[in-house]
Amino acid sequence: MDDLMTIRFWGVRGSLASPGEDTVGVGGNTSCVEVRCGRERFVFDAGTGIRGLGAAWAKEGPVDATLILSHLHWDHIQGLPFFGPLYAPSTRLRIVGAGTPELGVREALARQMRPPTFPVVWEDLASQHEYRAVRHGQRIRLGEGVELRAARLNHPGGGVTAYRLSWRGRSVVYATDTEHYACVDPVLRDLAAGCDVLIYDSQYTAAEYAGEVGPPRVGWGHSTWEAGVELARAAGVGRYVLFHHDPTRDDAGVAALEGLAQGAFPTSMAAREGMELELEAARSERAA
Repeated sequence: MDDLMTIRFWGVRGSLASPGEDTVGVGGNTSCVEVRCGRERFVFDAGTGIRGLGAAWAKEGPVDATLILSHLHWDHIQGLPFFGPLYAPSTRLRIVGAGTPELGVREALARQMRPPTFPVVWEDLASQHEYRAVRHGQRIRLGEGVELRAARLNHPGGGVTAYRLSWRGRSVVYATDTEHYACVDPVLRDLAAGCDVLIYDSQYTAAEYAGEVGPPRVGWGHSTWEAGVELARAAGVGRYVLFHHDPTRDDAGVAALEGLAQGAFPTSMAAREGMELELEAARSERAA
């Protein structure tokens, strides 16, 4: 356990939670990904999937963890009021994010927990919170030997950030809610270069994005599995994970896109709730 980076998916949908018979296989919760570096706990985003994560963590005892927010759109923070450990005095939560020019991370989280939309206000929470603003291009240390790098993404509303979490020779890149360019995004390519796992916004197909199927999605701030494959190749990643699935796409549709992606980049896989990836610390790091 001390030599493992473990990645577990608790919410994999984009934009809107989509429970139902047709989505039960992939899952209907919005973005939430847990990463454990040895015994240290991190979580990317606080979509509706964080409710289940909180229930699991509560069984392990007091929670000491870092929440890393890609941005403040509702599908990425709406689960936080239902994260059980938030109400426990023993919980220590470090919250990392970029915020926006108009609103900081703390203010945004507090704003969604206000009457008449929610009965408990942020200031009354029993848990302990620390806040750390992150700038694009910044590298920061989080815990024992853990480095976090941040990079700007292309998404409406500002403050949207991709992250690379590195520990003991292993790395995962979390890059959701970004719209690709005509070429591979050089900033994101550099961030993901040589990473073990790339979790990438793959909400649409190229045909959907262009409006050949349904309305055009240009300017909506999301990407395609085809662009994900291009990025994975250009960055030389170990594994590409299709993420932020469209809320209207059923299990069969996600599996079909996964198959297409695997035909172009064999280590591709679609994120599903409950899916877990394990990465052993690099041999040189274990020896050290």
